Amino acid sequence: MAQATSPASGQRYGVQRVCQAWGVPRSSFYAARQPAPASTLPRPPVRRGPKPAISDEALLAAIWQDLACSPWTGEGHRKVWARLRVRDAIRVSAKRVLRLMREHALLSPHRARQRNETAHDRHIITKAPNLMWATDATQITTVQDGKVWLFGVAEHWNAELLGWHVTKSGTRFEATQALGMAIRQQFGHLSADAARGVALRHDHGSNFMADHFQKQIRFWGMAPSYAFVAEPETNGVIERLFRTLKEQIVHGRIFQTIDEVRDAVRAFAVRYNAEWLIEKNGHRSPLDMRAAWLDQMGWTAPNGIDVPRCGRLNPQRGSRSR
Repeated sequence: MAQATSPASGQRYGVQRVCQAWGVPRSSFYAARQPAPASTLPRPPVRRGPKPAISDEALLAAIWQDLACSPWTGEGHRKVWARLRVRDAIRVSAKRVLRLMREHALLSPHRARQRNETAHDRHIITKAPNLMWATDATQITTVQDGKVWLFGVAEHWNAELLGWHVTKSGTRFEATQALGMAIRQQFGHLSADAARGVALRHDHGSNFMADHFQKQIRFWGMAPSYAFVAEPETNGVIERLFRTLKEQIVHGRIFQTIDEVRDAVRAFAVRYNAEWLIEKNGHRSPLDMRAAWLDQMGWTAPNGIDVPRCGRLNPQRGSRSR
């Protein structure tokens, strides 16, 4: 059409006039005249910007190696990313680790249930140790002894497992055993007011609401902090710890006796406190978080004695205080 001659003027219409009449940009006209490429296959996407220091193949091999060496199961990409940065000095983004683990089906199959939003803001992290603890109980099935009870005590500040007790019955008397273990570990004794100033978060279970349990925690100087009824997330620290425990040592395993459960929980408690990386701790284990806090407070033990990982410290006096 552009090459056609006007009968009125005897001149060609031209590309500009024809494109204006049809409402088509001239760039589209010239693009249509370009020869078709030899191959119509789409070109693979090319990463923009500078090339990364480590290729995807090398990073994937490092991820496989980390998962193979880890004593834990069902870990997500954040823990893998944190270990690669700290232990292997591989500085990559967490999103890149997530992408590779998702593409190769390496992500944890465990996912938290979606819950409706509530008035609870879910912020239950304290600013220092020994301000709030949490306690709860769960059951583990065995072949010979049936269902056994596991009581646990967790630190809200760094999610450390402070005390635990495995027993056949789950009464108010057994509920105090795990708490007594935590108090002795943190403060060194079980006398009156040993844990004064510590709030204890627990639910409305009969073993925790019993007079014996409430009187015992008040004897130790603790104040009860009640979780909301029918909202286990308000006692989420110990609930999340129990979930980790069951994922690591209970699910997929058959316990014969209560003694096997005790041995498994004992080994888990040691390894969890020393090695389990927690996001709110800056991807550090509970004991590493506690050691960093002691260093920040500037507290050191006299005569070269190792610093104990327990007790609430008074930085002015350099000693444990109640």
